[in-house]
Amino acid sequence: MHADLSRITFRPERHYSAVLAQQGRVQLDADANEQTAIQLHQARTVAADLIGRHGGPAGATGFAIGLDSRGHELDDLTIGGGRYYVDGILCDASRPAPGEAVEDDGDGDGGGHGGEDGGRDGDGRDRAGGRAGDRAGGADAAPAHWTYWDQPDGHRDPKRPGDRLPTAFPYLAYLKVWERSVTAAEDPALREVALGPDVPDTAARVKVVWQVLALPGSELGVEDGETGKDALRTAFHRWADERSAPGSRMAARSRRPERADEDPCLLRPDARYRGPENQLYRVEVHEGGTADGATFKWSRENGSVVLPVDGLDGTWVELATLGGDGRLDLNTGDWVEFADTAYTSRGEPLPLLRVEEVDLPGRRVRLSGEPGGGVGRRPELYPCLRRWDHREETRRGGRGARSRLRGGAVRVEEGRWLPLEDGVEVYFEPGGAYRPGDHWLVPARTATGAVEWPVNAARKPLLRAPAGIRVHYAPLAWVMGEHGVSDLRLSFGPLAGPVPAATEEELAAEARAEAEARAPAAQGEPEIPTDTAGPRA
Repeated sequence: MHADLSRITFRPERHYSAVLAQQGRVQLDADANEQTAIQLHQARTVAADLIGRHGGPAGATGFAIGLDSRGHELDDLTIGGGRYYVDGILCDASRPAPGEAVEDDGDGDGGGHGGEDGGRDGDGRDRAGGRAGDRAGGADAAPAHWTYWDQPDGHRDPKRPGDRLPTAFPYLAYLKVWERSVTAAEDPALREVALGPDVPDTAARVKVVWQVLALPGSELGVEDGETGKDALRTAFHRWADERSAPGSRMAARSRRPERADEDPCLLRPDARYRGPENQLYRVEVHEGGTADGATFKWSRENGSVVLPVDGLDGTWVELATLGGDGRLDLNTGDWVEFADTAYTSRGEPLPLLRVEEVDLPGRRVRLSGEPGGGVGRRPELYPCLRRWDHREETRRGGRGARSRLRGGAVRVEEGRWLPLEDGVEVYFEPGGAYRPGDHWLVPARTATGAVEWPVNAARKPLLRAPAGIRVHYAPLAWVMGEHGVSDLRLSFGPLAGPVPAATEEELAAEARAEAEARAPAAQGEPEIPTDTAGPRA
């Protein structure tokens, strides 16, 4: 999660069930976040144990898939509303109804409707990029459900051939689920304006992102004729497990740099981490693949230095605000990632750009190139600059000097310790397969002069799989074109049911007990209360 955190302490293998606050102690963000993580882990584990890998409640099962190819240049899928659980994570496909605005007194030109029309831009297009309303009975009618092209976190672009649905049938429509952090830079409603401009934000949020995507049948790996629902689900789960399994591991350490004795800073002489402040280093894969083509970027602030963008003019970027201080600002030579909501949801890396010039009075920066991929052109997608802290360096090898950067990110070099800064080093295991977005977190502390990283009995750093991104998958439908759609979803009923009726034996026993209780009264003796256990006087 790209957020300003001290560290993340939740470890499911330790089996903690609660965080206990103690009187007179300092309250840390890590403690509160661990309590949330414990409760979320328990709730999702229970849901997954009861439901299975995926399923929806009977009568409200969401994500019903339908093929819509009538009257459109490109095929489309309809996505039915309702709820669905994937590995215990709740996904809701219900489409919110647009709000109704109230016109100003005496203003009959409809101006009061701007900005509150349920998420559409001025040209009538849905902000998610789809054709708003044209499938619900008219151009002005509110859509009743999402579609493949306008799903809220899909950000599919009809102009990109790779985003289009397969033209060859059959193919499998599936659900991809993951989580990402959201700050006030992306959702201004999170900012409490009463705190003033000196407090730009408070807490961040974690959002469940779901996307309906298509997998060509040729990539599913099913044998000819094996198109039964159980066979399709089994083949898809095999494909999903291969994609979900981490393919790389990393270790981190702190090492006392050479010439540390010449360091004039007030640090412990034996300190290995030489930074002046506590930091949470984030090492994140940028370009994926094998080590030959993979790159990574790193931040000493967990990638949380984000500056919202107000405008883009070529290579000049107008910022909504500058950083809170010099430590959280932009300087010449910084590498930045031009991102927005669509870019983040797609998970496709673009080249990083270098800050070439800073215009403080104008709140502008000039970048080394113009942002690509259409990023930054749509204000409703909340474009921003995310700062990374690596620097341009060269190292000498057998063929002379070689830049460590490619596309603005650091080249992955396996089997050797790579220095970040201030004595912090990372090691990538040979033979890794890297995925964009995979990341590791390395807390560095001045009190110990070291980084916090698991070690073995000999104090050697251990290799660890990425801390995220964790992606979850579920099959939805087998789309066969004119032959229809085969539903692959699962559903479950409620656990509660009516109280069962008593059997004849139980009714007879109850009648005998009542008769025995009434017998003393019929003989003129006081009736013994049925709830009295002791003898009569």
